[in-house]
Amino acid sequence: MTAYDITLIPGDGVGPEVIDSAARCVEASGVAINWDVQMAGDEAIKKYKTPLPRYTIDSIKKNKIALKGPVTTPVGTGFRSVNVALRQSLDLFANIRPAKIYPGIKTSYKKVDVVVIRENTEDLYSGIEFANRSKELRQLIALIYKTKNVKLRVDTSISIKAISHHASKRIAKFAFDYAKSHKRKKVTAVHKANIMKFSDGLFLSSARYVAKRYPKIEFEDRIIDNFCMQLVQEPSQFDVVLAPNLYGDIISDLCAGLVGGLGISPSANIGNKYAIFEPVHGSAPKYAGKDKVNPTAAILSAAVMLKYLGEDDAADAVEKAVKKVISGGKYVTYDISKKPVGTKRMTEEIIKYVRKCR
Repeated sequence: MTAYDITLIPGDGVGPEVIDSAARCVEASGVAINWDVQMAGDEAIKKYKTPLPRYTIDSIKKNKIALKGPVTTPVGTGFRSVNVALRQSLDLFANIRPAKIYPGIKTSYKKVDVVVIRENTEDLYSGIEFANRSKELRQLIALIYKTKNVKLRVDTSISIKAISHHASKRIAKFAFDYAKSHKRKKVTAVHKANIMKFSDGLFLSSARYVAKRYPKIEFEDRIIDNFCMQLVQEPSQFDVVLAPNLYGDIISDLCAGLVGGLGISPSANIGNKYAIFEPVHGSAPKYAGKDKVNPTAAILSAAVMLKYLGEDDAADAVEKAVKKVISGGKYVTYDISKKPVGTKRMTEEIIKYVRKCR
């Protein structure tokens, strides 16, 4: 059996615990893996003086695939974001975030099975910002006044919302191809083109352009605020959701809330050459080392990775095992049960069923 070389990034906080759970479930599925362990986040800063060492990026470029834990990013100051830096440097233009209800999870809804396809490289996450009172900002304010006759205060800060036809068309094609290959029936593009006619307007027109090439898949568009209201009212009406970067980030967390929280929400970041799979939730440092958090999001992210590798039987075995344990309600963590077990005990139970499902 040929083994896959995969970069393993434990991350910060609870990351090492949940990523260990995910890696063990992958191994239990019978797929042979050579894990190439690399650092990112706080531990990397201690050793390399940067949260994203060159060694880590080089490892992903060599292996093409990574399974990653959550990392801590300082809010407001410091390094912008390890996640954003990885997505931009590796051109991981598509973020996939499935949200599905599993029996045994307490939720107000009966039927939710939505996949958010989020553009991952531009929009307000491009990182093009101008600090208030800076020389560059004063030059930009002068240009805006000259070309738009709009006078901005000198204590303004500005972030650039960059939307290109290339990136919009590329993510739209990815969403329709995903819908086709996963037997999904509808793609909904989300935007605010009624107000941002050039940026969101370009995203929408690009989506419409691509949609014409997929006549068997229903296409619709919704304004972001109206979409959020309708998503909460009746989530079953949506199937694949196509969104620019910022809206996609917010929508995917909203979808996670509909199905029980970030603890069961996997994600994938995919480009033409590389792919990174990771849980949606953060590093939760206050729970680090306490054997408490739900490993499901990391384990399901590993299942998505197995599917990406073409190891469908192994991926199905992992997901079926997760469903079995959650629906049983006995060996689950505090966010699911009032009589919880720890991360390790839940993982052991999932591994037991993975082996049975092989």
